[in-house]
Amino acid sequence: MFRSDRPVIGFVTDFGLDGAAATCRGVMLRICRDAQIVDISHTVRKYAIRDGAFILRASLPFMPVGVHVGVVDPGVGTNRRPVAIQASRGDVLIGPDNGLLLPAADALGGATAARELTNRDLWLPSTTSTFHGRDIFAPVAAHLAAGDSTFDAIGTELKVDALIRLPIAEARVTPGRIETEVTYVDSFGNMRLAGGRAELAAAFGDLPDGAPLRVSVGSRSVEDLAFARSFGQVAIGATILYVDSSGDLALADNQGDIAARVGAVVGGSVEMKSA
Repeated sequence: MFRSDRPVIGFVTDFGLDGAAATCRGVMLRICRDAQIVDISHTVRKYAIRDGAFILRASLPFMPVGVHVGVVDPGVGTNRRPVAIQASRGDVLIGPDNGLLLPAADALGGATAARELTNRDLWLPSTTSTFHGRDIFAPVAAHLAAGDSTFDAIGTELKVDALIRLPIAEARVTPGRIETEVTYVDSFGNMRLAGGRAELAAAFGDLPDGAPLRVSVGSRSVEDLAFARSFGQVAIGATILYVDSSGDLALADNQGDIAARVGAVVGGSVEMKSA
C-alpha cells in the first residue's frame, strides 16, 4: 500500500519515556523492518485526548503520506472500538475511537472510510486489556505499512459518521471582541486558542503590529497586551496575541510561561477586546 518508498509510520502517544513507546516501535519494526517511524510526541499530557488530537492535527499535514498511530487511550480495555480511518490524502490513522483521530483526518482532506480493527490475524498472537498500543495498533499499522494487508482487510466497515468526534471549540466574534477558549498549552506555556486569522480580522480589522488589546482568562482580571506577528518584535516578558504556525490564535509571554502565570487550562475561557 505504501511501498513505493520506505513506508512512514507517524507515532503519537501519552506514554512518556519509560519504554512503552519503544516497545511499540519494536513491534512495528519486527513486522515492517524498513519502516521509517517518526516519533511525533510521546509526552502528550496523560489521558488528554484533546491534546493528542491537537498535535496530530498540527503535525500530520507536514509529514509524508503514511500510516499514523495515535494512542491517548484512557478507555483501553473497555468497549471503545479500535479503529482505522482512511483520509482523503491517502493516509491511514490508527488508534482508539475516542475523538483522537478525526481532527487530523479533517486536516488531511477529510475521512473517507473507517474500519473497526477486528481482524485478529493482524494483532499480536497474545493480547492484553491494558496495552492495545503494543498488541493491536502497532502491528496493524505495521502490516499496512509493509503491504501485508489492505485497508479493507483489517476489519469491519464503519460509517464515518458513527465515529466519536470531540466537541469543536469555536470562537464567537462581535465587532471589537472575541470570546474563545484554550485548545492547547504547548511546552513553552503558550496558549493556543479557538479561532484564527478570519476571526481576528472580523473582530478587529487589519491589526498592525503593536496594536493594543485587552484580554481576560477565565475569572482573572483584564490585562493589556499587543498583537504581534513574531516574538522578536516585543520585549522579553511582554504579552502578545499572535497567529501561530497552524493558523490558530495564541497568547504568549515572550520567553515566559503565560499558562502557568495565569493558571490557564484547556477548555478555559478567554475574552479579547479592543483596548
